[in-house]
Amino acid sequence: MTRTLDLAVIAGDGIGPEVVAEGLKVLDAVLAGSDVAVATTPYELGAKRWHATGETLTDEDLAAIAQHEAILLGAIGDPGVPSGVLERGLLLKLRFAFDHYVNLRPSVLYPGVPTPLADPGEVDFVVVREGTEGPYVGNGGAIRVGTAAEVANEVSVNTAFGVERVVRDAFARAQARPRKKLTLVHKHNVLVHAGHLWRRTVEAVSADFPEVTVDYAHVDAATIYLVNDPSRFDVIVTDNLFGDILTDLAAAITGGIGLAASGNVNPDGEFPSMFEPVHGSAPDIAGKGIADPTATVLSVALMLEHLGMTEQAARIQEAVAADIAARIGNETTRSTTEIGDAIAARVAG
Repeated sequence: MTRTLDLAVIAGDGIGPEVVAEGLKVLDAVLAGSDVAVATTPYELGAKRWHATGETLTDEDLAAIAQHEAILLGAIGDPGVPSGVLERGLLLKLRFAFDHYVNLRPSVLYPGVPTPLADPGEVDFVVVREGTEGPYVGNGGAIRVGTAAEVANEVSVNTAFGVERVVRDAFARAQARPRKKLTLVHKHNVLVHAGHLWRRTVEAVSADFPEVTVDYAHVDAATIYLVNDPSRFDVIVTDNLFGDILTDLAAAITGGIGLAASGNVNPDGEFPSMFEPVHGSAPDIAGKGIADPTATVLSVALMLEHLGMTEQAARIQEAVAADIAARIGNETTRSTTEIGDAIAARVAG
């Protein structure tokens, strides 16, 4: 009996449509001949829609997207849209509406990939970032705006429920990895209320995962470790803001955001999870066919892993690793389509 993977596709802005096309190409290649068929439904969301209608994401859009099994997102962003409009009105709205409380960011330094680090060691870790709380919930405000007496505040919201569920997810991921190590990153010596809630929660949940080794790093120290000794990390669990910063640094030491995949995950399966490359819409190169689709392809692998298709996910990851290895010493410039074709051929072959 054939299973249908029902996928919502938000290609988005800039290079988004170009890289998404290659991600879908590799998805088709890895599922060819299997009992899984792919059904895609495109959604015109992003800057183009906002410029045309003033809309970002309506309740009708949310209701329709909620019916799908997963979401593949390309990129959102346009310099002609005021800052925060698409981020809050589309991306964050999707995350909150679909309870994407785990933001998943793997960081792997593939052999031969340039890194600014002289001696990085073996780098293979994942950041589990809380996705629905912290300072990104919009709990804040400003008064006397535009005057010398302006006051602005952003409130970081941390609930015992929200912290425990993401910590428990991170422990489960650490348990499934060979090194079985979890590092909590926070700043509990200064952020004593939220920080100690995170610390106590990690200590309590650790009792259910006795095989997982646990340590702690202040966020400022963690940035130093990521530069000096990134191989010390296996699974990092942290809050929304700290995770946002750390994951971009992690991408910088593992070849750049052009190779960085991510997932906004609802582990309970109540809503579709969303998978996307970390890079932006890159409007300066849109339409030129030179964007590297590798991060989108890896996001597809992350999606398949989340959906339980681990063998197909591994095949994509192996194909990407082989494609990256083939680039070493090869100065030939390939187009977006050519990279997608090469990875798809390796997956199918």
